[in-house]
Parts: sequence; structure tokens; C-alpha cells
Amino acid sequence: MNVRPHPRHAIALLAVALCWSGAAAAAAASSEAKAAYVQAKDSAAAIYKTARAQCDAITGNPKDVCIEEAKAARVRAEEEAGAYYKNTLKAYTASRMKIASANYDLDKAKCGALAGNDKDVCVSQAKATLVATQADAKADRKAIEARSDARDDKRTAQYKVALEKCDAFAGAAKDSCVAAAKTQFGK
Repeated sequence: MNVRPHPRHAIALLAVALCWSGAAAAAAASSEAKAAYVQAKDSAAAIYKTARAQCDAITGNPKDVCIEEAKAARVRAEEEAGAYYKNTLKAYTASRMKIASANYDLDKAKCGALAGNDKDVCVSQAKATLVATQADAKADRKAIEARSDARDDKRTAQYKVALEKCDAFAGAAKDSCVAAAKTQFGK
């Protein structure tokens, strides 16, 4: 089964993952999260082993496709679990890249049943899909980083304005104003 998420869904998943609160991010590093990650990897390995064994009953190109489907499903499960556990933009991007590569291998195996120009076109289409998926993953990462940088720049500018307003005060009032600005803008 070759199911790929729509690129907008992948972006939404990345955005949701990056919007976790500090408490949720801390919980992701907890022992329960690690246990869930290990369980997901173990489950993926067991499902792969079962699926791979079923492929042994098949011969020829359908067997190659069956094996690649099992591998792609395992890679997807392991990579998604790992990215969720690590909960970083880098991990989500790397996960998408590895899943795209596994899907490419599957697509190439499907092309094995064809011959001549049809096979060449099929392989070219598989490569184009890989390149497009990887480009989308990189672009999404850059877009998220750019939004994060813009948000940081805006906060810094607002903090400077708040500090400038504090210059109207003196003594304890100014100290209180500066402390409030630092608290408000996380400085």
C-alpha cells in the first residue's frame, strides 16, 4: 500500500508539532514518550517481519513490490515515531526525506514490471516525485524557520519599544517597567 500524505497535511503536522507548549515539549522528553517511541519501533519491526514473510509466497516483480511496500511501511512508522519523539523541525524534515526515499524505492520496484520506454517513463516519474517531495520538505522547513525568525524579530522590536517607554520613568518605577518588559517579552 503506497499512501502518501497530501503536502498540506505534512505542513499542518509540522506546524502543530512546532506549536507545542513548553509543558508538552518537556513531556515529549519523558520516559513515557521514550517508551511509546520504542513500542512504535518494535511494532513496526514486527509488522514488517509479518509482511515480509507473506511476500515469500509471491514470485517475480510482485514479490519485489511486496517487499518494498513492507519496507516503506516500516520506514514510515519508524520515522514518524522518531520525529514525534524528538519533536524538532530537523527531525521532522529528516523523517520526510527518508520516507520519500523509501517511497521512491517502492515506485522503482513497481516500474520493474514494465519494459522499454514505459519503464523509463515510470522510473523518471518516480525520480521526479522523489525530488518534488524532498524539495517540499526543505521548503517547508525554510518557511517555518523564516516565520519563526520573523516572530523573533517582531518580539525584539516590541521589546525595544517597551524599553523606550520605560525611559520616561526614573528610579524604582523605571526598574519596575524594565522588569515588566523583560517578563512580557521573555528577555
